[in-house]
Amino acid sequence: MEYPSKLIEDAVNEVSKLPGIGKKTALRLVLHLLKRDEEQTETLANALVAVRSRTQYCKKCHNLADSDLCTICASHKRDHSLICVVEDTRDVLAIENTAQFKGLYHVLGGIISPVEGIGPSDLQIESLLERLRGEEAGEVREIILALSPTMEGDTTAFYLQKRLKQFHLKISTIARGVPIGGDLEYADEITLGRSILSRIVYE
Repeated sequence: MEYPSKLIEDAVNEVSKLPGIGKKTALRLVLHLLKRDEEQTETLANALVAVRSRTQYCKKCHNLADSDLCTICASHKRDHSLICVVEDTRDVLAIENTAQFKGLYHVLGGIISPVEGIGPSDLQIESLLERLRGEEAGEVREIILALSPTMEGDTTAFYLQKRLKQFHLKISTIARGVPIGGDLEYADEITLGRSILSRIVYE
């Protein structure tokens, strides 16, 4: 593709490095920025620099944060007796968007995957155990394992279950089954089987 300006070409090349954005979409975005007020473009650029240089990880749960503690861990309105264990920050955002969970989180930073060379020591598992031994000892009554229903996710959940037994807490996992609006005939056997086993009673 021929560009009318080297500056535009450089900008398109950088924007197209973002996931899910090709050269055509990158060009549209760059041209859109050129049409905006210079102040708006500078605001966007400053926000990107700030998020890269000033974002840190919460010292308690390892979620993304602006300071030592994320807003969830620092909130007195959250239920500190519940900890939901997730793979990464995207899972926290997904659960928060449901507005159904009012407890705390613990972000592992991945899941156990021997194929990719990721073992328990590469994850934030020890810090979870430290939370339960430390200031939150006696306060936490349930650990919810909200991990992907994959072989790696199940392996991680099984490992965590074994490590958490010493604390004599309620350990649960998120329900798995047929999605709302889905047809049974299109559900795979494992999902359908789990739905049958995890059936709920009508109130």
